[in-house]
Amino acid sequence: MFLLWFINSLLTLIDLYYRVFLLIVTMNLALLLVFLPGLSMGKTMDSEGEAQFSIGVGRADCTGPAADVVMMGYAHLEQVTAGIHTRLYSRAFIMEDKSSQRTVFVSVEIGMMSQKVRLEVLKELKKDYQGLYTEKNVVLSGLHTHSGPGGYLQYSLFCISTLGYVPATHKTITNAILKSIKMAHDNMQPGNILTGRGLLSGSNINRSPYSYLNNPPQERSRYSNNVDEDMVLLKFVDVQNKPIGLISWFAVHPVSMNNTNRLISSDNMGYASRRFEQDMNPGFLPGEGPFVASFSSTNLGDVSPNTHGPHCSISGEDCNNLHSYCASGGKCYSSGPGKDMFESTKIIGENIYIKAKDVFTKCERKLSGPLQFAQQFVDMTSVEVILNSTHKVRTCEPALGYSFAAGTTDGFGAFNFTQGDTEGDPFWNAIVNVLFGPPSEETIQCHAPKPILLNTGSMSNPLPWHPTIVEVQILVLGDFAIIAVPGEFRTMSGRRLRDAVKKELSGMEVVIAGLSNVYTQYIATYEEYQVQRYEGASTIFGPHSLSAYIQLYTGLARAIVTNTTGSLPPGPTPPLYNDSTLITILKEPPVDKTPLGYSFGDVLSDAKPSYYPVSICVESSMFHGRCKADVVLTCIFLILC
Repeated sequence: MFLLWFINSLLTLIDLYYRVFLLIVTMNLALLLVFLPGLSMGKTMDSEGEAQFSIGVGRADCTGPAADVVMMGYAHLEQVTAGIHTRLYSRAFIMEDKSSQRTVFVSVEIGMMSQKVRLEVLKELKKDYQGLYTEKNVVLSGLHTHSGPGGYLQYSLFCISTLGYVPATHKTITNAILKSIKMAHDNMQPGNILTGRGLLSGSNINRSPYSYLNNPPQERSRYSNNVDEDMVLLKFVDVQNKPIGLISWFAVHPVSMNNTNRLISSDNMGYASRRFEQDMNPGFLPGEGPFVASFSSTNLGDVSPNTHGPHCSISGEDCNNLHSYCASGGKCYSSGPGKDMFESTKIIGENIYIKAKDVFTKCERKLSGPLQFAQQFVDMTSVEVILNSTHKVRTCEPALGYSFAAGTTDGFGAFNFTQGDTEGDPFWNAIVNVLFGPPSEETIQCHAPKPILLNTGSMSNPLPWHPTIVEVQILVLGDFAIIAVPGEFRTMSGRRLRDAVKKELSGMEVVIAGLSNVYTQYIATYEEYQVQRYEGASTIFGPHSLSAYIQLYTGLARAIVTNTTGSLPPGPTPPLYNDSTLITILKEPPVDKTPLGYSFGDVLSDAKPSYYPVSICVESSMFHGRCKADVVLTCIFLILC
């Protein structure tokens, strides 16, 4: 009996200790759940605290027709797609804060963002996501490669420069943006965003230094160079601190590939994206893998990658500094740093990649705080600008000056046009006036000292030649602001805009996202405009364009700070033109057929199993259709193994 009593007592004691142990464990777990909410919501902690955001990244192919389409950028009608150097991609980044506020940034490897593309993307996003993504919180930024298929902008000037609207290009870009956003949306996960910056020298030069020197000396003395050499970077990591993406901004034109190139290419910035993604996605082909790296445009308006600078094609001497012409004949053009455009693309792209890798590894400052945004549509033809207490000025209806037709040292124009032209030419005036009618005296005075070559604001056949309703927009990620601008801000224009917005967004880091949402060509400072080189002649809303934009963007910043973005007037609705109303010059290719008994892909003559020496050219022939007939995405036409 005693033995039975002892055993029962022992079991009771063990059960009591077990229950106490379970109670202690439960209480400790409860305390952890109270004080570590990141874990209670299924989030893993990083070394410095909980995840500040939910983030998602996505990438989709937007390469477009690889044959028989004029490229967008140089306005050179002979630059027609004839193959692929590198494929083009849309890269999307979605961020959500703790109050479920979301922002979207998309960088697309195309010439510039098209208003038609944007409006159609937004229409689909609103339908698919019930208003989660709208014009208010979505930025679409063009990389500005000059080696992508054209035909996706709706305004007549841009349609003419690519021999019309090309539905295949437009559809490919639109679908890729939507697909990349969907991928980012579906891949949302807790994480953090870090930021860093670094200095990259020797990879960009100012292609219009004469204009830059017209800015006030005291302003120029604040800067060590006539281009921005800062690289600004956002690093996206998951809760385990594993990198999942980056956005980098560095001021340089993607024009290492010149206007003789006919291969689709994302140019130097795209090269950097490709290198970074391959580095972070081992074992994946280019364009594949979970890590997404965007190298995006900023205030690149007067910034060239052709670091050898301009020289004359015949004599090899330096060009005239103001007019960029050669007294001894030939064309004035820039080149370098490589022996050809492919090597130059690689050198500049590699420089950008290496610096980004350095900044990426050293990123320490973590963003925190709410996501905010402000956006407006604006009629840029009549913005009243308050310069001071006694002076008001206005922007103008769009017009292009004579130096626009001269092109730049990165891609010269035609005929006898030169940069720095403030006089015009009676011969060309007569021709243009007969074709399009003369500009009004009011327009002439508004744009002075620009001699007007094309008064695009009054040209509407078959559709308006330039946009007049543009978008201004700011995204704020905690203490980091992205100013989405509708064109190409020159170096000093970008500096002035950033400084003005910083004054409103005190303590924030500010970056410019170039060529966003709609394309309005260039924005020069008032002083640079007086010189009328290419960028000044292409500042389409007149000499006070920059002042107007500064006024508009500081207004957005002020609304963000005072939490009054909901009171901002939305502005006029921009037009969205149907495909049937757009200029279409190029015909669709005829239906491709193979000879009887053959199918596409059949090999006529195959390569040998091996070659020696390895320098021997490998040849093979097969049946294939026109590259324009089928826009092949997510794969390539030919794989060499």
